[in-house]
Amino acid sequence: MLTIFVLIILFFSIVIHEIAHGSVALHLGDPTAKNAGRLTLNPLKHIDLFGTIVLPLMLLFFTQGQGPIIGWAKPVPINPFNFRDQKWGGLKVGVAGCVMNFLVAVIFGLAVRFLPLPSTLVMLFSIVVLYNFAWGIFNLFPVPPFDGSHILFALIPEKFSQFKLFLQKYGLFIIFLFIFFGLQWVFIAANLLTSLIIGQ
Repeated sequence: MLTIFVLIILFFSIVIHEIAHGSVALHLGDPTAKNAGRLTLNPLKHIDLFGTIVLPLMLLFFTQGQGPIIGWAKPVPINPFNFRDQKWGGLKVGVAGCVMNFLVAVIFGLAVRFLPLPSTLVMLFSIVVLYNFAWGIFNLFPVPPFDGSHILFALIPEKFSQFKLFLQKYGLFIIFLFIFFGLQWVFIAANLLTSLIIGQ
């Protein structure tokens, strides 16, 4: 039952992450995500076959339900040429999803810390905090299509265009290496932040 709850929390953490991207894009003048019906909490609109279903189940199987579980949703469609802010629009949209996850983590974490919650809610809220921190940190990995790449590409000079092309070409391969060799560090960082916020 707890594993099912973790998967549900992970999925909705991913969904609100994508909605944040689309909402900021809309605010900047790009209605692409809105027109595609992606600014919704309806989970069916966000399912990616591999990232939402196959990968989490694989991690669940290989870790026998004990290891970290991660995944992703179908990215919201965005047309950066519609942004009113052409210089920093991509960075703002890129960082929005992570900021939303961190905000959710902080809200639930402060609830655990300061409200007299029953032990069951403390446990469930703590999982919400952990996985929102983990998902936000995971997405800061600076490789396409993760948000960290949009932030990186907006900040580095054009003379590094070959480096950008390299990351775009081999991004998926690098991501798989990161999942299998670096994911534990994401959860170590998420656990530290969770302990800091909830005070345990």
